[in-house]
Amino acid sequence: MATSVVLQKVEKRYGALDVIHGIDLTIDPGEFVVFVGPSGCGKSTLLRMIAGLEEISGGALMLDNERMNEVAPAKRGIAMVFQSYALYPHMSVYKNLAFGLETAGFKKAEIQPKVKRAAEILQIEKLLERKPKALSGGQRQRVAIGRAIVREPRIFLFDEPLSNLDAELRVQMRVEISRLHRSLGNTMIYVTHDQVEAMTMADKIVVLNAGRIEQIGAPLDLYNNPANRFVAGFIGSPKMNFLQARIDAVSDGETTINVCGNAVRLPRRVNAKAGDSVTFGIRPEHLSVLDTGGIVLSTVNVDLVENLGGATMLYTTTPDRQQLTVALDGQRKVERGANVNASFDPARCHIFDASGASI
Repeated sequence: MATSVVLQKVEKRYGALDVIHGIDLTIDPGEFVVFVGPSGCGKSTLLRMIAGLEEISGGALMLDNERMNEVAPAKRGIAMVFQSYALYPHMSVYKNLAFGLETAGFKKAEIQPKVKRAAEILQIEKLLERKPKALSGGQRQRVAIGRAIVREPRIFLFDEPLSNLDAELRVQMRVEISRLHRSLGNTMIYVTHDQVEAMTMADKIVVLNAGRIEQIGAPLDLYNNPANRFVAGFIGSPKMNFLQARIDAVSDGETTINVCGNAVRLPRRVNAKAGDSVTFGIRPEHLSVLDTGGIVLSTVNVDLVENLGGATMLYTTTPDRQQLTVALDGQRKVERGANVNASFDPARCHIFDASGASI
């Protein structure tokens, strides 16, 4: 049975230093929720508070409507997978998987089917007699996850579990953890600073910054409708372009914005007035230098071309010396040093006010 998680005005203080500032969050039973944000934003601290490894300074943690603030970690029904595998080097994979159950007093006849099931789910049946030193990084991480599975927890917590793996293994393990979630149906909370992991794995993303929630939503909701400049810059790879701009005029159905020295008309009204300084945001993949329609943003000079096979990246400079990245599908013949027209679909751009809020 999947478990709900509710944080009510949760705070964390170390002496006089506040690091988590009154967080409210509801995680539905069976959801895969990812905490994402830069280093030091509080995502791992929040995860450890849910696990019971950090004391909650204020507010309440509720699991299935039961207050957990004072409940010992071992009694919360939570299993945690850490960045370091923390396997016992002198034990076989089987013993690593079984050890937690043995210390909890389970009998051998009860342990064997639990270990067998976890090994089957993670496809490590052939590794059960090996020692950790004979395993690859990906295999060790599977064992660490298996150690959590055998406990049959209410909630799985993952604290940057793929950070020690190379790029190819990270992709493979993302797929396997997502498959594991579909198979088990447990509530899972996953911490990462990698927004690609967040976008590809989450049912719901919680974007954290300096101990506060900036925005909560489904991956594409955050990608398409960021609440502020911080979220817009953090979600999406390559990151969104931000250009200094000024509002020239606002009418009922149209806004004229001065960006890159050009007056650009947008067919919608923004919540600003003429003369306001704003930030114009546009994702690299929503720009084109081809004659495919849209509004011309500016003529730009191509500083660097990266041919990636499936995509072509252009790093350009606008006439007012701002940097603009353009991502084109496929293989495009664009020469370094060329001047090209960067155009965009006005429905795809974002305008942020001086405080960073989307308007």
